[in-house]
Amino acid sequence: MVSRLRGNDSKGGDDGKSSGGERESALMTRLTLSFMGTPEFACPALAALIDAGHHIAAVYSQPPRPAGRGQQEQPSPVQRLAEHYGLEVRTPAKLRNESEQAAFQALGLDAAVVVAYGLVLPKPILEAPRLGCLNIHASLLPRWRGAAPIQRAILAGDTETGVTIMQMDEGLDTGAILSQSRLEIEPEETAADLHDRLSLLGARMILTALEDLAAGRLEAKPQPADGVTYAAKLDRREARIDWRATASLLHRRLRAFTPWPGVWFEAKGERLRVTAAKPLAVATDAPPGTILPGSGEAPLAVACGEGTVLSLQELQRPGKKPTAAADFLRGYPLEAGLCLA
Repeated sequence: MVSRLRGNDSKGGDDGKSSGGERESALMTRLTLSFMGTPEFACPALAALIDAGHHIAAVYSQPPRPAGRGQQEQPSPVQRLAEHYGLEVRTPAKLRNESEQAAFQALGLDAAVVVAYGLVLPKPILEAPRLGCLNIHASLLPRWRGAAPIQRAILAGDTETGVTIMQMDEGLDTGAILSQSRLEIEPEETAADLHDRLSLLGARMILTALEDLAAGRLEAKPQPADGVTYAAKLDRREARIDWRATASLLHRRLRAFTPWPGVWFEAKGERLRVTAAKPLAVATDAPPGTILPGSGEAPLAVACGEGTVLSLQELQRPGKKPTAAADFLRGYPLEAGLCLA
């Protein structure tokens, strides 16, 4: 996700239902910007702004964090990309002190582009750029305000989501909407897949939003009061499978929690991760968590809530690679009738 912006993603990107008037056009206005972002999701937007010829006065990102087996401090994906392009990178732990705010104000910005930055922007920061601070948010606001909109949309069974370009205010994703564009969520799509599509869509949208805002063609509209939902941050405790849930819900949970935190259950004293599964069009009266007699297409089927059945197609033992269910069972038998934790 650190490569330069592609014209279209592999699943088609925008479905054309955009209220932002997206279009492919040459850059008409070169703006002085600050970019504020941290994870991989933000990288295509930064690359797009650079490619479009905007002046990036400074890039703000979360400070380096310990990572990996050695717990060595690692810069964020945005910091790595910005340094690749030779941009100034600032990594303050907070923005509430006056010196940081004065340094930001001294940049003389037309606008700040904010993408999953991770720090609250106080009022002096929000008011410093001439055109304000624009946020790329991975949902159709006001639905899924908050930290994990991609995962929560999949988990809730939403059939569509999208990207909102928002004029930021002091609330949590409560700012006025500048543009929105929709995407269908594919039936088997994981959070990782949807993450990449939304990231590229947001990168395209921000170019048009900046151009139209600078030209006075874009009107910010307040978010509607109805339809507000919150996308709570993911918690590792959600990763444990509760077989009392329906097979459809567990399938959505697997998709939503791929790649992190994943889903798992315990059997024979080990924590086993499920990396692929699908609901079966059959019913059972077995208690939830009971392993059912397998078949060629579903060698490992488990009873779930409301009489539904989930076929576990791929599993992973600690320290091992994911393995197809049939092969997994040859090395780690799980007999029919066993009740899983």
